[in-house]
Amino acid sequence: MPIASPETYAEMLDRAKSGRFAYPAINVTSSQTLNAALKGFADAESDGIIQVSTGGAEYLSGPSVKDMVTGAVAFAAYAREVAKNYPVNIALHTDHCPKDKLDKFVRPLMGISQERVKRGEEPLFQSHMWDGSAVPVAENMEIAAQLLDEAAKGKIVLEIEVGVVGGEEDGVENAINEKLYTTVEDGLAMVEALGLGEKGRYMAALTFGNVHGVYKPGNVKLRPEVLDHIQMAVGAKYGKEKPLSLVFHGGSGSLLSEIREALDYGVVKMNIDTDTQYTFTRPVADHMFRNYDGVLKVDGEVGNKKMYDPRVWGKAAEAGMAARVVEACEHLRSTGTKLK
Repeated sequence: MPIASPETYAEMLDRAKSGRFAYPAINVTSSQTLNAALKGFADAESDGIIQVSTGGAEYLSGPSVKDMVTGAVAFAAYAREVAKNYPVNIALHTDHCPKDKLDKFVRPLMGISQERVKRGEEPLFQSHMWDGSAVPVAENMEIAAQLLDEAAKGKIVLEIEVGVVGGEEDGVENAINEKLYTTVEDGLAMVEALGLGEKGRYMAALTFGNVHGVYKPGNVKLRPEVLDHIQMAVGAKYGKEKPLSLVFHGGSGSLLSEIREALDYGVVKMNIDTDTQYTFTRPVADHMFRNYDGVLKVDGEVGNKKMYDPRVWGKAAEAGMAARVVEACEHLRSTGTKLK
């Protein structure tokens, strides 16, 4: 199937919320990790979301180029071509973009999509994220409203963050404290500024103790009920049941029971990065340790081309990551839910 159209993406998100499941949003940094994500979704018979961060996009452009827009455009073009060979719908998304990178990343990409839509084509990306967690809520919402207007012109879904995710990602670091919990007042302020779809479609990453990085299960103190309280408050004010489409960030180390509870409260997208990075790298490390004298020209020998050929260990890496994507689909209840 091709990359999801705006209409297909909207249907995906609607079905997820009504069905109480979510799509894994898999961060990738290369053609290999992209292919691994695609295979994982296909094996799980789940539609899904594949995304690049600012750092991932910069890496994709080449270490000597370091241009986020170039990398993102190249990623989207490659993904659009190879995704045709998989029987699932895939949406392309850009992850966390802080204020100082908006003009270097999200705004140029939105402009490209707007031009594509004017020509009768699909947008380049189906959604973009504005990460306003580092600025005051009022400023966050002011910028979000501007971006939502631009996103609507390009048939793009906007993702925003209201609250703070702890830990570190792409150089943005936040302390682990009470700021990790979005308040009901913040949720109401968000809807006051952005509406409930009439100004453009958006998803909200409301925080409930989320932390980026590597943590053992049980070490992250999540309060999924925070999401329920905000949904109920917004729903009561506007006369709608579970009106918000929510996003779960910083999920590594979360208990399955906590993840499932968050799904019941309207989470439709959950970011997966730390775990898939490990499951991609772990088979490579295993291969190198097991075949030390084959991948290196030890003591002047020639080595073994069948061991150091990148396709050999690359296949193992992709298989490891694809299996983790399948597991993510099972955790998020999206297995077997692909659109026909």
